[in-house]
Amino acid sequence: MTQRILLTGNGAAAWGARLARSDYIPAFPITPQTEIIESIAAWVEQGEMDARLVTLESEHSMVTAAGAAAATGVRVFSATSSQGLLYAMEMLYTVAGWRAPFVLVNVSRGLSAPITLEPDHNDILAARDSGFLQLHCATCQEVLDSVLLAFRLAEDRRIRLPVIVNLDGFYLSFTREPVNLPDLGSVDSFLPPFDPENIRFRASAPISQAVAVLGGSPYSYFRYETHLAALHGLGVYDEIACDFARTFGRRHPAVESYRMDDAQWAFVMIGSFATKAREAVDRLREIGWRIGLIRPRLLRPFPVSTLRHLCSGLRGAAVIDQNLSIGFGGVLHGELCAALYGETKAPRTLVSFIGGLGGRDISDEEFFEMAAVVRRAADAGQTPAPRLLYTEDELRELRTLQAVAHSERNDLGARSKTT
Repeated sequence: MTQRILLTGNGAAAWGARLARSDYIPAFPITPQTEIIESIAAWVEQGEMDARLVTLESEHSMVTAAGAAAATGVRVFSATSSQGLLYAMEMLYTVAGWRAPFVLVNVSRGLSAPITLEPDHNDILAARDSGFLQLHCATCQEVLDSVLLAFRLAEDRRIRLPVIVNLDGFYLSFTREPVNLPDLGSVDSFLPPFDPENIRFRASAPISQAVAVLGGSPYSYFRYETHLAALHGLGVYDEIACDFARTFGRRHPAVESYRMDDAQWAFVMIGSFATKAREAVDRLREIGWRIGLIRPRLLRPFPVSTLRHLCSGLRGAAVIDQNLSIGFGGVLHGELCAALYGETKAPRTLVSFIGGLGGRDISDEEFFEMAAVVRRAADAGQTPAPRLLYTEDELRELRTLQAVAHSERNDLGARSKTT
């Protein structure tokens, strides 16, 4: 029987791991992910979760242990964030090459330097080429559901790749929302026990996992096999999402589309701030704007055909990136432009907006302004340069801080000369 309770995003991730009957949880705490591991540790200690939790000395070791355990047929769950994900980056590529299926939750947090504890998406997007598939969540319910979906996807024989489930730090990790906890029987029906056949290493049935030192030709073969497996994830995910909807009554398509049936304009973004974009769509609809929202849940593999279909016939779109690829711009904007290249019905204008860096909020007024910019640009047949969402008040505050710092530096220099 379904139970409805208030959970943080972190709590929802922990419950996803528990309901999935995860066997092994290698862990290393980092803000704002630590609550996930603390919750699981408490359940294991109290005998409420039949699993082994081990704290490693680093995220590098944690992901190594996760891949090694998954390769032997153990259902593995772990979690990290920000600098921790980057510290494990070497092993992300390695365990994906092992074709070791497990689930890693990443609680997004901006990267140093400067230092911040608040979220953006540069950490998770740094891992987009590693071989891990990626699911991106907007609500606490999606976090729990996505962990279950991710285990099915990772363990499918056609895929056999690790999956990252991403949620925004603080805005989602520590926000309490009503979440439907499915009963264990329904979860067991949707997510059967991990079948390790053709996955684990066995002396009696040796298989190649591409871990040896190889020359260019076999290396190319194994890397391309991994690429094809990831592409299979598009169709496999659709199958799994349909099964999930039948079992639990909730739909999680690879790309969420909101009020797109007659839309001429669209916001395109990922993550929890997309819930604010939904509200902006409703308000703009009230004043006659035919606008909608396109939100990819599945970012790797990239759902090109679905995005082409949803963007077909649009006059323009605002692509909102909570990331900044230094020297390039917004990652989602670049990938969408590549996906739509050559499409005859692609939007006239795709305007890039960089916002939400380091946890900076995106206001209702800014969503309205972005829509207006796209509309004006499309009417003029132009594509404006990428824009950073930043107000005059914020700039004045920063200039004040700079002036204070400059004044203090001058005072310190003057005192040092007199002494």
